[in-house]
Amino acid sequence: MTHSGTPSEPSAVALSRAGEPRRPRTYLLCGPDGMPYPSGTPGTLGGHRRGRLYGRLDCPSALRAVARGPYAVHRVFFADEATAVAAGYRPCAVCLPAHYARWKADAERTRTA
Repeated sequence: MTHSGTPSEPSAVALSRAGEPRRPRTYLLCGPDGMPYPSGTPGTLGGHRRGRLYGRLDCPSALRAVARGPYAVHRVFFADEATAVAAGYRPCAVCLPAHYARWKADAERTRTA
């Protein structure tokens, strides 16, 4: 150890507080079929299962909903936008307004055609 209390050489294996090797972190993501699967990489987008929408992880609307409580029970995460769309989710109008406008225009065109 160096004087500052940090190891002088990096350890090849991260240890838990108990001194045991840590297991790699696993994240639960939603796949294109809408089913959850474990991933070693965190999702880049968050969504709401009941509302069938997705958005950025820092979306102000989602953060307010999470703070209120029940929203977090229905929270899902996606690896990317293509996966969210394939699973049947729409973009958030608050944090992805351009994506939402494009989705809405496409939905209206499909409805009138």
